[in-house]
Amino acid sequence: MTISQQVARTSAPASAKRQMPMRGQLTLDGCRANTPAFADEVKRIAGEYEVPVRALTVRSLLHLPLVTRSNGSIHRKDVVAELHRNASRLWGDYQAIEHLIPKDGYSLKDLRFMRLTDGIADEIFSRLHYLRSARAGSRNFALVDPVHQRPVTLCSVSPLEWALVSRQLRTQFDLPPGAAWDVSRVYSFDVAPPNAISFLLAKVRQAMRTVSNARVLTTAVDPNLGFVGASYRAANWHQWMSVQPRPYLYVDGRYTSPRQLRLRYGGANLAELSTANPGSRFEQSRVRLLDSWIFCCRLQEVTEAVPRDAQRCLRR
Repeated sequence: MTISQQVARTSAPASAKRQMPMRGQLTLDGCRANTPAFADEVKRIAGEYEVPVRALTVRSLLHLPLVTRSNGSIHRKDVVAELHRNASRLWGDYQAIEHLIPKDGYSLKDLRFMRLTDGIADEIFSRLHYLRSARAGSRNFALVDPVHQRPVTLCSVSPLEWALVSRQLRTQFDLPPGAAWDVSRVYSFDVAPPNAISFLLAKVRQAMRTVSNARVLTTAVDPNLGFVGASYRAANWHQWMSVQPRPYLYVDGRYTSPRQLRLRYGGANLAELSTANPGSRFEQSRVRLLDSWIFCCRLQEVTEAVPRDAQRCLRR
C-alpha cells in the first residue's frame, strides 16, 4: 500500500486496536540495536497501522527510556504499548499532511535541489520529524520530485546555538563564534532513493559556502535512537567530539525537548512546572543514555578526521 493510500483512510485500521501478548523482557540496548525481538514487533505493528517501519522505530526509541528500568530492562508489554501509541500518532500525522507526501519513486539524478519555503518545511518537520517541531529562523533545503515538486528528502540549517559545542570549536579548531551552522532537522520519506540524505548534504554544503562568515556545518547524531551517522560519513563529514546526554523529558507521556518546554511553559525545570501545571504530568527518563556524537564538515576546506583519542566528550 502506498503512502497516499495510507493517509486517505479516515480512521486507524481495526486490526491496530488488537495487542498480541509478548513474553519476557527486552532491553533498551537490544531495542537500539534493532534485534529481532524488537524489530519483528515494530514491523508487525507498523503493518497493522500502515506506517513506515523506520519512522515508528525512531519515535518509539525516543519514548522507551521513560518505561525502562535503571538496569536497562523493559517489560515487553510496555514496549508493545509504546509501539501502538506511537504508531497511532504517526498514522494521524501522515494523514494530516497528505498533500505534501511524495507518492512516486524517482532516481537520485531526477530529483531537484532547491531552497524550500518555511511553511512547507515547518509542516513536515512539525508532523513527521521525531522531535515534531521545526527550528525557527532556519534555511530549509530539499530534494524534490520533478513532477509535483514535493520534498522527498529535506533538512534545515540554522546558526549554531549550542554554546558548549561552539566553545569547543573555538578552543580546539580555532573557529570563531558565528562560524558554525547546524543541520538541526533531517527527514527523508520512504520513497527517497538510496543515498538521498548524503546527496542532499553535499548540495547544502555547496549552497552554504555563499553565507558570510559560515565556515563549518555541525550536527548532533543521537545513537539512543538507533542513528549511526552513516549518511554524514558518506557525505565526508567526521565526528569531532561528543556530548554527555541529559535525561529525555516528557509531558503526559510524550517526549518534549527543553526548547519546547521553554516555549510552551516558560521554563524547563520539571519540579517548578509540575507545581505550576498540576493538570499535566512532567517526567524524565532515569536510565543512562548514550552520548551524542557531533559530526562536522568544513565548507571550504577538506574536513579532517579527528583521532578518537583527540575527540573531547563535553560535559554539561
